[in-house]
Amino acid sequence: MTMTIKRSPTALAVLGMLMEEPLHPYRMQRLIKERGKDEVINVTQRASLYQTIQRLEREGLITPQKTVRDDKRPERTVYEITEKGRDIALEWMREMLSTVTREYPEFPAAISFLPLLTPSDVASQLERRAEAIESELRRIDEVLQEAQAVPRLFLLEMDYLRALHATELSWVNGVVEDLSAERITWTDEWLRQIASKFSIDLNLDPD
Repeated sequence: MTMTIKRSPTALAVLGMLMEEPLHPYRMQRLIKERGKDEVINVTQRASLYQTIQRLEREGLITPQKTVRDDKRPERTVYEITEKGRDIALEWMREMLSTVTREYPEFPAAISFLPLLTPSDVASQLERRAEAIESELRRIDEVLQEAQAVPRLFLLEMDYLRALHATELSWVNGVVEDLSAERITWTDEWLRQIASKFSIDLNLDPD
């Protein structure tokens, strides 16, 4: 099944919630936050949610059901999912669960350019990152502790985030230790030598 709409966590969330019942966008955003799904789905900006809804409607995955007005609030459009939308939601779920994608986050990009800073500066920044990760781990642990009565099925994304943070913290601490012991280090002169060596190697005739 070929789709022109770009798959995204927000689009999947919209389709997933509409598979439960028809909803208007404001209620969708509230539900995502109430259920703690904003840990993995960015709905901070309501405008981006509305844009996603508009794209899904253009693609025929959802359709307006009715317009409602609550008290003095402006009119709100209630959407429902189409059969095409149900099929696509299930297709996306299978693909997102089974397929590894390259997402290009900021941190690995910064790691690839470490020599722009000095080793001591890098170590300092990574120590700050480790502190931030530790703080986030404490927050996640508090959330999991408070949600002990909730079946684990509905907390798996938090389990996953905790595992990711714990693994990253171990890696970051290991790099900081290697920097402190100078097992990883560099100087401008050494960088020039490496650049020269690889420049020569790349220019060698393969024949």
